[in-house]
Amino acid sequence: MLAGAIRVALLILGAVGLSVALPPQPIAAQAYTVNQAVNTFYASRRNAPLWLRAGADSSAARELIGNLQRASLDGFPNGPTFALQAQALLGRAQAGDPAALRAADRLLSAAWVLYAQALQRPPAAMTYADKWAAPRRDTPYDILARAAAAPSLAAYVRTVSTVNPLYAQLREAAWAQLQTTGGPVDPRVVASLNHLRFAPFQHRYIIVDSGSARLWMIQDGRIVDSMKVIVGKPSTQTPTLGSVIYYATLNPYWNVPPDLVRSLTAQRVLQQGLSYLSSRGYQVITKYGDQAELLNPAKIDWQAVAAGEQTVAVRQLPGPANSMGHLKFGFANPQDVYLHDTPEKNLFGEPNRNLSNGCIRLEDARRLGFWLLGREPATDSSAPEQHLLLPQPVPIYLTYLTAHADNGQPTFVDDIYSRDFQDASEAASVR
Repeated sequence: MLAGAIRVALLILGAVGLSVALPPQPIAAQAYTVNQAVNTFYASRRNAPLWLRAGADSSAARELIGNLQRASLDGFPNGPTFALQAQALLGRAQAGDPAALRAADRLLSAAWVLYAQALQRPPAAMTYADKWAAPRRDTPYDILARAAAAPSLAAYVRTVSTVNPLYAQLREAAWAQLQTTGGPVDPRVVASLNHLRFAPFQHRYIIVDSGSARLWMIQDGRIVDSMKVIVGKPSTQTPTLGSVIYYATLNPYWNVPPDLVRSLTAQRVLQQGLSYLSSRGYQVITKYGDQAELLNPAKIDWQAVAAGEQTVAVRQLPGPANSMGHLKFGFANPQDVYLHDTPEKNLFGEPNRNLSNGCIRLEDARRLGFWLLGREPATDSSAPEQHLLLPQPVPIYLTYLTAHADNGQPTFVDDIYSRDFQDASEAASVR
């Protein structure tokens, strides 16, 4: 990749008339794509500069070069090489070389495209259950066109390079430590940055981290609120995915997972009788969903259910003991996990909150509901499953981090899911 980046830079320098010697190796297809995009972009603006409109001393160029210097943390290991090349050309430009000024501008444009593409590359571990949650992937030309249209190019570079506030905090902490110690960067930091490198285009979204069991509400690039959550046990892990919340559900049923119906509910019925169901507000139904029909629990062979020879669906009616609490936030995903309230508030005082079957229990569901809805999450009806449509859909991202930033320093939590297997050479290359 390093050789490829250098070849890109040499191509661009050659395109503006500087004498360079191209290496004999074949140029990667990506290099052609970037080079063609840069050439087309400058042709469309009659070769007017983008980064150095007022000369070699440019706040936008300084902002980009600063980002390129630390771009190894962003998954763009060639960034420091581009930064050095740009600084060398700018030195020549300040000495009065107009060709170097033109070359520096094009070099910075090529570096910006490659850097932006690295930031837009989705985390390998994340899947998207709703396409509206997927980060934007721009073409090289569009990356340059967006930059050119920005009212302030320096501010635009700063905004794009932030990615999201959690990512920016961790990267800043890692960079500060790297400047002090010289590296290598802790592999957990590298892994967590890789997991966090997504930049939603919506101005409001939620991030849930199952590593630290915490949720953040993001609005206009800032963390506006945060709360503890309870996430899946190591045997029933909360997945990594992106989706979208469209509505809140008041007075939700709790649909008992089929494995719990077999291993717990059926066993308790056999031990305590049918009163176990009625005392806890359980109903036996034909299937989950709007088309469910009630079944007579006395006619169920609970011994067969416990043995896995017969299956039934069981749901719990809304009420104080309901495992969903008073409020639930569903979103599309193949694992059927969701955010929900819980009556067991004492569990949020536990240091280890990986206790659920995969779903995410909320420390304060009402507070999250107010933020999502813009009003109190309430309804006059006591009927089950009252859906309240959100004014705007809100993306949600479930991720897994073992590194965070705390007061400008990287901090770490246990790798409860054993997902942080990183190649030591990857971390060692980030210096």
